[in-house]
Amino acid sequence: MKSRKATRMEKHHKRRGTGGLNLISLMDIFTILVFFLLVNSQDVEVLPNAKDLQLPESYSEQRARENVVIMVTADQVLVQGRLVADVKDVMSRDAIVIPALEKELRLQTQRLLRKDSEAGIENREVTIMGDRELPYSLLKRIMASCTAAEYGKISLAVTQSAPEPGQLVTRLSSR
Repeated sequence: MKSRKATRMEKHHKRRGTGGLNLISLMDIFTILVFFLLVNSQDVEVLPNAKDLQLPESYSEQRARENVVIMVTADQVLVQGRLVADVKDVMSRDAIVIPALEKELRLQTQRLLRKDSEAGIENREVTIMGDRELPYSLLKRIMASCTAAEYGKISLAVTQSAPEPGQLVTRLSSR
């Protein structure tokens, strides 16, 4: 003979059926997941991928910030993916500043970095992506053009790698 409580619980379980999904909890989880993805998707900056460039390696712990990207291939100088100059033309001239690059960087300042350009030169930043075999004379001209276009921070794109055990790591700052 069953107690009244056991009989009542048995009837309750028969009426309710066997299990089921609690959609309210599932909706809460998906809402939190979507919110998390929206908030954290803004922190990532993806540099353009160039298969023909082999970036130098670095042990830097700082993350890349959003800024203007200059990509230097074996034949071309590109700003934000737009062709600015040919490497042969740049190297054949005696001038240290590349006029087409300076002009394009000033246009990028007006377009992309409007907030930072109002704050001053020290907040304008450019990243140079070039092959590890890039000649120093070309790199020097690109950096001089960035300075002429009033960019205060010049960064070089590198591939981050972990130091080998026992290897000395030197931290450099470009401020």
